[in-house]
Formats: sequence, structure tokens, C-alpha cells
Amino acid sequence: MNNNESQRGLHKSVINWYPGHMAKTKKEIKEVLNLIDIVYEVVDARMPISSKIVDIDDLVNDKPRILVVSKYDICDKVETDKIMKMYEKSGYKVVAVDLINGKNISSLIKVTQDMMEKENNKRRQKGLKARSARVLIVGVPNVGKSTLINKLVGRNKAGVANTPGFTKNLTWIRINKEIELLDTPGILWPKLDNQEGAHILASFSSIKEEIVNIDELAIFILKKLYELYPEKLKERYGIENLEEDFTEIYDTIGSKRGALKKGGRCDYTKVSNIIIRDLKNGYLGNITFDRLK
Repeated sequence: MNNNESQRGLHKSVINWYPGHMAKTKKEIKEVLNLIDIVYEVVDARMPISSKIVDIDDLVNDKPRILVVSKYDICDKVETDKIMKMYEKSGYKVVAVDLINGKNISSLIKVTQDMMEKENNKRRQKGLKARSARVLIVGVPNVGKSTLINKLVGRNKAGVANTPGFTKNLTWIRINKEIELLDTPGILWPKLDNQEGAHILASFSSIKEEIVNIDELAIFILKKLYELYPEKLKERYGIENLEEDFTEIYDTIGSKRGALKKGGRCDYTKVSNIIIRDLKNGYLGNITFDRLK
């Protein structure tokens, strides 16, 4: 971060990330959709609006859906619950899950079984045999799909990494005798028109870090904390006010966190990385960046 950038709080660049494998994944989902009974649409509890796939209706058509709110254990439950109620009023079946302790995983399985029983009743009426549910799981990158799958299976069946783009292919996984799950790579949409939402996605690692200006992202995070959780900003970094000139703010954080170069000068790049990692690793406490308007 140079001095000119710090004085104006950084320019706001446009974030867009839609690699080829995402378009390929959407095409492959369309090709197997006729095999699917139920869709798990996974959103991150810390950004339950920003992480909801914009073109999901075009992707899965009218398939029965369960909105799975992942990482519920690390969100601001007061704010996230408001958004969950909004989804429920819109007709969604919503299940919030704790991916650390596995809380509500059994509830998700029960809701899935109940949904499939309705489908199997239709099959019986047509003279067809009841069968296990074929469930498609979709979500933006790094929303916790693989961890959710492992909780459902009860062991590490799906590989997990805290980076977007880790899962590359569609993969069938047997959960139990009643549920088969089709895992998919994380997907976004071709154009991120809502740049506030795009920066929130980047803040929680759903957009590849390499395409984001880390200084800009760090300052975005500081501004969101000041807007929504000023007490956390003060507690973690000793900052009570944000000024247009971020040099002094970075100097304060650098001094407090030991992000200094030789001679005692602040290492601005290191400070930006500290802010991003603090949010990513949950050191700022339970946070939700989305709000109902």
C-alpha cells in the first residue's frame, strides 16, 4: 500500500472471477439434473445473501430444495436468523448446521428423508418401487460443502481445503442407504454486478485471493467492522475511528501486532494479510456481513 492509496482509502477495483471449470460444472449439472430428486443449496451463515447463487433457479429448475445455512456456529445469529426467516417466508425449507460439532446434521437428514417420502409416495401410486434420494449439493466456493458431506457421512469422504476451487469434478457419494449425494465444485455467476456482495465473498475466501487487491480487501473489512461491529475493531486492533488516511490506522495495527520492518516502519502488506487472516480464521468473533435492507 503506497501513501497515495492510503490517503484516499484505496480505489475500488471491480472483482470478477468466473473460471472455465465453473461454466463446465453448470453444463454438467444440467446434464444430470433429470437424475436428481432434491437439491442442497448451501450458503455461508456469515453472508447468507451474498453467498446465494444468483442464477440458481435457472440451474436447478423446479427441483425441491433445502437451503442449508453452513457455519452457523461462527455467525452473528441475531442477524443471520433474520435472513433465515426471510428465506422461510419466501417458501424455502431452511436448515442451519454447525460444521464444527455437527449440530443439526441429523435434522438435515430427517428433512431430506421426509421430502423423499413424498416423492416415493408418488412413485408407489405409479406402480414404481421406492428408492433412495439422489441429492445434488451446490454452493459458491469455500462455503463448506465438503465439510458438510464429511459430517453427513461420518468420516472424511470428501477432501477439504480452505481455498476456493478445491473440488474439481462432480462426484457421487453414498451418505447412507437412503441418501446418495452428488458433490459439485463451487460455482459463481458470470458477472458479479453487486460489488458490495463480491467484496463480502472475497472477505470470506469464496473468491480466489490472487485476483483481489489485498490492501483494498483489508480496508473493506475494516470499514465493514466499523459499520457493523465497532467494538470488535477496538478490541482486536485498538481502533475507535476510521479516517480517510489509512496510514495511521495501519501504523496502529502494525505496532500492536508486530508487523514492522527494520527500523520500526510498518509493513503495510503484512498488516493487510493479518486483517484478512483474522477474519478468515474467526479471530474477530461471530460475524455476519450481510443485512436485510
